[in-house]
Amino acid sequence: MASTSRHTHLSRPSRSLIALADALARSGSRIEDEYWERQIGVLLDRALSGKPGRTVESALDHLMDAQSQAYEVLVEQAENRSESLRFTHQGQTWDALLFSAPILAWTRYKLPEGGLIASQTRELEALLADSIAAPGAHLALLPELVRFERLPQSFHETRAWTQSLALRALGSGQGAPVQGDAEQPDNLLADVLFLVGAIAVPEGEPLFRWQDARAERPGELREESSIRWGANCARLLDPAFTGCQVEYLQPEAYYTSTRLADQRIRPLSIKAAVTWLQTAGHIPAKDLRAAIVACGEQSIEEYRVGFCTRENNDVIYGCVWPALSREEASPEPGADGQVNTWEEIAALLREEGIQDVRRLPGVQALEFCDDCGTPYFPNMLGEMQHPELPEEIDPEPMHFH
Repeated sequence: MASTSRHTHLSRPSRSLIALADALARSGSRIEDEYWERQIGVLLDRALSGKPGRTVESALDHLMDAQSQAYEVLVEQAENRSESLRFTHQGQTWDALLFSAPILAWTRYKLPEGGLIASQTRELEALLADSIAAPGAHLALLPELVRFERLPQSFHETRAWTQSLALRALGSGQGAPVQGDAEQPDNLLADVLFLVGAIAVPEGEPLFRWQDARAERPGELREESSIRWGANCARLLDPAFTGCQVEYLQPEAYYTSTRLADQRIRPLSIKAAVTWLQTAGHIPAKDLRAAIVACGEQSIEEYRVGFCTRENNDVIYGCVWPALSREEASPEPGADGQVNTWEEIAALLREEGIQDVRRLPGVQALEFCDDCGTPYFPNMLGEMQHPELPEEIDPEPMHFH
């Protein structure tokens, strides 16, 4: 009854999206799929190109609450329509894709801010043209590396970035997309910075070099492109990441790359934390203990890892491991063939030398400090605490840049 009541308060476009997504989820053929996709596409284009609103997000919230299979269907369609675009410019029809290339960095020092000088941007554009984009594709890059906090926070914003950079790629855009005002987080030991841009090609033409129709093994072409990209990015950007361990991921469609970066940064955050506690805190890994607890409201939203010493149960540091799939959001460990998040985190901690690892039962609320916003982390007794470093440890990562 509550779900029906919430449905009546949705806007008409949101209700239409819900109905069409449900129809697509129930479709039994590719021909029917294409029909419903066209209908959804018309509504999404209208919602994403108009004034900012919550048409799409409201529909997704409803479908998530209802645990409907249509939720995944609508997410996929909304991502496609916001990160890619078919438009007419100066009498020609173009296809455009928003892409990003994640740069994963972790360190015991202070991470760089991510600024690029003009010559680096030009060299990166040349590298994209030479190793990633299809011959003849038009390219535009943001002139700086962007953190998660400043990336688009809605499908509407993603569509605006796609349109803005696509026009710049064709020589008609003015300025860069509007970025959020989020401040750079303090004391991060591991983070992702994104090189963001757009590729524009005439309608129906390939976007990427590995789409060459003459290629017998496109997968090998893709792998070769990835290797060239990583090696040349290291040559161009490693000086800006002195003192860091860095991994350069290949440019991909915007949502694919951000999801991959989300997954890949999680183990690096744990590795960076343990390394920093050993070097800055002079605490050998054998003298550290770790507790893992699931946190969330309706389901598991993240796992929190609290670090304690052998001497007491006070939490001295913590790491957050976001749950990025329905399997990870399940309160039960993975079944056969599925990833067991608990064991994955515990195995990483043991690899870093922490042998006393405790899994705590239940799902805790998402607690944060009212004063500073710091998440609370579990100690070995299951108590959620504000992390407090011992006085002899300087909380500021050392500068190396």
